[in-house]
Amino acid sequence: MHPLLKQLTDRRRFGIKPGLEKIRFLLERLGNPHHSVAAIHIAGTNGKGSVAAICDSVLRAAGYPAGRYTSPHLNSINERFLINGMPVSDKVLLSAAEQVMAQITTMEREQDLYVTFFEAMTAIAFLLFREAGLRLAVLETGLGGRLDATNVVEPLVSVITRVGLDHCEWLGETIAEIAAEKGGIIKPGRPVVVAANCAEVLALLAGCAADCGAPLVMAAERVSLTRVAGDLTAQTIKISTGNRTLPKITTLLAARYQLENIAAAVCALDVLHELGVAISDDAFVKGLAQVSWPGRFQKVCDHPVVILDAAHNLDGAEALRQSLKQCGIKDHVMLVTGFCAEKDAIGFLKRLQGVVKVAWAVTIDNPRALAAPEVGALMRSAGMREVVETASAVEAIHSAMQCAQAEGGTVVVTGSIFLVAEALELFDRTLVTGQRNLNESGEGKRASARVR
Repeated sequence: MHPLLKQLTDRRRFGIKPGLEKIRFLLERLGNPHHSVAAIHIAGTNGKGSVAAICDSVLRAAGYPAGRYTSPHLNSINERFLINGMPVSDKVLLSAAEQVMAQITTMEREQDLYVTFFEAMTAIAFLLFREAGLRLAVLETGLGGRLDATNVVEPLVSVITRVGLDHCEWLGETIAEIAAEKGGIIKPGRPVVVAANCAEVLALLAGCAADCGAPLVMAAERVSLTRVAGDLTAQTIKISTGNRTLPKITTLLAARYQLENIAAAVCALDVLHELGVAISDDAFVKGLAQVSWPGRFQKVCDHPVVILDAAHNLDGAEALRQSLKQCGIKDHVMLVTGFCAEKDAIGFLKRLQGVVKVAWAVTIDNPRALAAPEVGALMRSAGMREVVETASAVEAIHSAMQCAQAEGGTVVVTGSIFLVAEALELFDRTLVTGQRNLNESGEGKRASARVR
């Protein structure tokens, strides 16, 4: 990593400090680049990255140059900043980072204000979009909404995806408290699209919208979506709204849980169309067919089947279980997982316990990670009978693949985006089939070597 990017990444030591004062001050010093873009602004507990990817893909299919800012990244920090569908180059990123870092240095010297990593990344995103001459951007909140650094924008439309219990130490202990924080992105007079949610969340967000005088659009009421067919790699869907009836579309977003994300994105884009950003039926079809969002119910190997999914909270675990069931995977799962310490790991594991035959506990590559023995203990507490503990994710994946090959199972790697990133890097690096990986690894262990 370039020293300047390392310097910015090291700002994670400042932790999370919600609030808009610093980001507004920093952006003002940069000439308020966020004023240059009209945005789709997305908050939620689960699904916001998928909605961002869909919106970006359809906008580009409609012929609009567009930017996309999401977090966290999988393998490269450049992935956070997409311009016209491509991560920014190192040269372009470093140029923007230099400008932002120069202002941060002056701010911190003169004002005694300490800028966090995410605040710096958000400023870089807006600067990149302005310098690329973009007028449209899709923005994903980092944490919450009301006090998130991205919440300096006045969006064309806001979107709130499914809300659940996560980051409770920052956002509140109840669904209502967390929903109120997510609802903080709703702006006066600007339409807000709300995805499928429980009745309590829908009522609370409706109240937030009414208080702001913001037109409220419920995605489940506006968009009719039917799953026609599907497997582990894709699903075919039929979509209609009040404005259009689309032909059947096959999308690579294969998971059952993506249906509500697709509905939310289509709804937001349909609203955008009504606001004057024209989007044709062909653009919807092409954009949905081409959208890619790696690490979300992604099959990366056929023999044995290996699925990567970045689920990391209770709702994510349940959505993963349902998606596996929809694809006919009801048991014989070889689970490879690890967690950050602040996550409800025991609750996550209990959601999956019924489909898991053997579980591998790993230490993920993150300073907040639980050690493999801690994860293993939680697996046993959740009712998983056969547990293997290893610090190495690569070793765990190879071992799980060998076991799946021998016993006719499916490998599922989940629990943390950091673990999924490591797994993706492994499969991208090998560029060979799972069978060849398995034969060459020599790291797998048969059932007799399992730790119970």
